[in-house]
Amino acid sequence: MDTRSQITIRTKKLGVLIRDARLASRKTLQECAEAVGVTKGIFKSYEEGRRSPSLPELEVLVYFLKLPINHFWGNEAISDDQPSTAPLDLPRLLLVRQRMIGALLRQTREKVNKSVRELSQETGITSSRLKAFELGERPIPVPDLEILLGALDSRVDELFDQSGPVGQWMSDQKAIHDFLKLPSDLRAFASQPVNIPYLELARKLSSMSTDRLRSVAEGLLDITF
Repeated sequence: MDTRSQITIRTKKLGVLIRDARLASRKTLQECAEAVGVTKGIFKSYEEGRRSPSLPELEVLVYFLKLPINHFWGNEAISDDQPSTAPLDLPRLLLVRQRMIGALLRQTREKVNKSVRELSQETGITSSRLKAFELGERPIPVPDLEILLGALDSRVDELFDQSGPVGQWMSDQKAIHDFLKLPSDLRAFASQPVNIPYLELARKLSSMSTDRLRSVAEGLLDITF
């Protein structure tokens, strides 16, 4: 399958997932469009799979809708019980993330010693468009970003916001999601404040070397017998 077909299929799939996320969160097209910083018509074209949002737009959307970003890369359930989020200057955040992702794309390309022209020929995305992406002058639609990173032996999840407010929120959501995947008895144990010392002990033990753990175990056996 050529790259253009891959982009078209991915754009259609994203549209379905975006619409699903919006409807599950009971938000209107206008509300989502304003949060992402686009017109209602553009957001509708995202849902219809006629065009695709950029990664910063997706990040702002998941923050606004309070859902895990993995919703757009899998079949994650959307929680109806997410914590509230603090107000942010979302338009400014979008612009900053757009520039950051452009810079990271350029760094990734230069790291593998590939020119803009070579990357353009490989992906079918014009050199002028690539330069605008790298300079942060244009948002990079997610399907295009995936194609570009694939050609550079990289992955889109490596560009997810890690340190910003949205990234911190997504990290918190992942921690909650991972906790909820634990067996119910372990969740109940970890939720009791009285068990915190045991959890701290387990954390310390997990950081020990194999030899150190063996020494601790032998010491316990000596005490027991």
